[in-house]
Amino acid sequence: MAVFTLPTELMDFYKDHLEFISEHAVDPDMRRYVVKEEAPRHYIDIDHYGEDCFKIVPREWDEAVAKFSEDTLQAYGIVPWHVKRMYVRLINAFKEKDIPYILKTSADIGHYIADAHVPLHTTENYNGQLTNQKGIHGFWESRLPELYAEDYNYFIGRAEMVKDPLATIWTAVERSHNAVDSVLEFERALNDDFPSDRKYAFEERGRSTVKVYSRDYSAEYHQMLDNMVERRMRASIITIGSFWYSAWLEAGQPELNGEIDPKDWEEIEAEKKQLEADYHAKPVKSREHDE
Repeated sequence: MAVFTLPTELMDFYKDHLEFISEHAVDPDMRRYVVKEEAPRHYIDIDHYGEDCFKIVPREWDEAVAKFSEDTLQAYGIVPWHVKRMYVRLINAFKEKDIPYILKTSADIGHYIADAHVPLHTTENYNGQLTNQKGIHGFWESRLPELYAEDYNYFIGRAEMVKDPLATIWTAVERSHNAVDSVLEFERALNDDFPSDRKYAFEERGRSTVKVYSRDYSAEYHQMLDNMVERRMRASIITIGSFWYSAWLEAGQPELNGEIDPKDWEEIEAEKKQLEADYHAKPVKSREHDE
């Protein structure tokens, strides 16, 4: 959806490669299972740092490292700083007119920006495991969009220049974190009032039968959240488009219609196949899916 927030010249480029972007948007999640350094790039447990966490944690990476140590930051997540790092990489890719790397980096940064817009990516209680609400992460992030995303309004205007990328992504994190209490408290209240035998249901997924939050329970929670999931998705879409657009502007608005060396595509696709193979082996356990 972020593609359609872009000005015509850049939109046409991304539309020509929409299949690539869509296919590679899931790469960061697969890497969580095969690269131990990957997981912290998807979240920040900002509440670990105290009640006034957004005042306590420096925005700049070097200052945060000096205050808490890199090991601590890695332990509790680095998503805002990693988005900034990926943004610099995207600018350089545009400058070099390296189309395969532009697309790969665009897909990656889009994933991390989207994660920063998920409330449960900003708290130590990321799956409700501290409040006897285990499974709420997938409920909010996957089950509700599965049921209601077709009804969401994705017309959100045009991408704009991001003047301060780090401040912008920190704002997204703070807005996400401000919603954490509602995400948890509404589900807790619903669980207390809703008939326990109707909370879950079983649905067919391919050849498997899986246990899911029931449609009735999901509908009640969706109504209590008052379209929160839609709002966070809309915010992530315009932010992704704006980061792509801004990186292109900062690179000097290069024309992106040159010839592409087939070897560049082959290298990226080879990496993708290896990632998929490693992912299916799943040698690394990802905390988000520890259920």
